[in-house]
Amino acid sequence: MKIHIIGCSGSGKTYLAKALAEKYGIPHFDLDDIHWDNSGSYGVKRPTEQRAELLQKILKNEDWIIEGVYYAWVGQCFEDADVIYVLDTPKRVYKYRIIKRFIKRRLGLEKGKKETLRSVKALLKWTDTFQNVNMKEILKTLEPHTAKTVHLTSRNDVKRIIEG
Repeated sequence: MKIHIIGCSGSGKTYLAKALAEKYGIPHFDLDDIHWDNSGSYGVKRPTEQRAELLQKILKNEDWIIEGVYYAWVGQCFEDADVIYVLDTPKRVYKYRIIKRFIKRRLGLEKGKKETLRSVKALLKWTDTFQNVNMKEILKTLEPHTAKTVHLTSRNDVKRIIEG
């Protein structure tokens, strides 16, 4: 089984990916781990060639769940996926989740990237652009894959996928 999950930050991609990975017993991959070089400073992108190699290595697996915000360089993921979940979460929900995640990380209650207040403010602004501009591009990109694309817009939609 090959599943691709796409949506903006705070939309629930990682939550859904982890739940499905546990349900089906297949590996889950976060595209942020491919796009960003986390070995050094925060915010450093991997070289394009290295990113492409890492992605190809994942795609060779018989089963996978791949999740992330990226669409321009993951066309092969869309081709290979058996199902593509598009998370189109309401603005108030994803903004709340981003702020909640930041607070949890600052308090040491959750592991994750070392974000600053400035980076979170920038992320909140970026998510609006993603939803208003990038999501339209994503939907155009996914047009050839409409038969295997599922739009999830609510918590109940996600719950049905996990429990179904």
